[in-house]
Amino acid sequence: MTSSFDRAALSRRGFLRLSGGAAAVAALPAALTACGGSSGGSGGTLRLVGVADQQKPLDLLTKAYTKAKFSTSFAPTDQVETSLRTQLGAGNAPDVHVVYPGNGSAMSMVQIAKAGLLADLSDQAWTKRVPAGLKPAFQMDGKTFLYSAGSSVIGAIYNKKVFQEAGVTPPKTWSEFLQVCDKIKKKGKVPIALGAQTQWVTQLITYALVPSTVYAKNPQFDSQMKAGTATFANSGWVQALDMYLELQKRGFFNDNPNGTTFEQQTSMVATGKAAMAIQVSAVLPDFRKAAPSPDDLSMFPVPGADDASQVWIPAGVVVGLGVSARSKNRDAAKAFIDFLGRQENINRWAESVACVPLVRDAGSKIDPVLTPFLPYMDGNKAVPFMDQAWPNAEVQPAHFAMVQELLAGKTTVAKGLAKLDETYRKKQP
Repeated sequence: MTSSFDRAALSRRGFLRLSGGAAAVAALPAALTACGGSSGGSGGTLRLVGVADQQKPLDLLTKAYTKAKFSTSFAPTDQVETSLRTQLGAGNAPDVHVVYPGNGSAMSMVQIAKAGLLADLSDQAWTKRVPAGLKPAFQMDGKTFLYSAGSSVIGAIYNKKVFQEAGVTPPKTWSEFLQVCDKIKKKGKVPIALGAQTQWVTQLITYALVPSTVYAKNPQFDSQMKAGTATFANSGWVQALDMYLELQKRGFFNDNPNGTTFEQQTSMVATGKAAMAIQVSAVLPDFRKAAPSPDDLSMFPVPGADDASQVWIPAGVVVGLGVSARSKNRDAAKAFIDFLGRQENINRWAESVACVPLVRDAGSKIDPVLTPFLPYMDGNKAVPFMDQAWPNAEVQPAHFAMVQELLAGKTTVAKGLAKLDETYRKKQP
């Protein structure tokens, strides 16, 4: 019988809050079939395909760009990535399309660039300003293949009114976090909304905790994993997953997380039925849109340690764009990316999706709810999202499936991490 681990590996390839597509899938979703005409030179119509998270900034910036017309399509991540991976393989990819930072998914920069499917952007001025610590997310073999406007964080998006009614404030340690959840539960509210039916949501609690349980103690964990001297099963990943399950055992999640979607999770927090959701800051606009007032919501780092000085956070480069190496409009597409790389446009994109700009200037406006995260980012207590360092596109969907099985009581932490180690070491063709 095929396990859910295997089903996930066959059907999903993911990145961050976004699961990606296998190389061969059925027909394209209707939402993505429309495309514009094409022409060369510095103008013409550029076909752009992105995920829903990118629509707000791209609607804004494509309207501001006057040197080309655009045919744009946006859809949920699973649909976009599944169809895009098929188009890339068939040689009919859009001129500009979503690309994920680093490695670890079928639509990640490294995986696509290795296949020769992304145009080199290294001659553009903005690429010289990419911070050294972020270069692995943007570059392969010293060449830049990805544009991204900045970094997002994972933390607890919370309803301020629910917190106030429960008489609690954002905690600074894990013990305090559990106490906050307990007080909220006693007030008859769900402490943490979890929409684990939407697979990418499953990973976020792990990612929020692992910086404190793994990297604060061993910053070299990723390099040791690559060298084969470390494993998931013998690391702080065990502690992080035990903490994840502790939240469930204490009744701090909504009923049936595996039957709850991201949209339902969002609604629960926005309307005050639940106190918080551990989420990526890029979805703050979704939560705000669903709330009576955007000011009802704020965000704080999830403290994954009992010593506040040992709390680290996840901060990863946000989903970006690349140019198809086979595009007939490649020069025009690259010119648009160069436009996006101007500081004022980095600022506009970052502000629209509540992320920290790739580089900051006097005009950079950082969403106030991100203020609690900046000391960690500026103090070298932030690590990239874990999957950005994984060597293949199968580890993340295995993680998705592991969490769903843990929540369903169908596996153990030890068995789940053994499977994750096996998938990590899997040789790629």
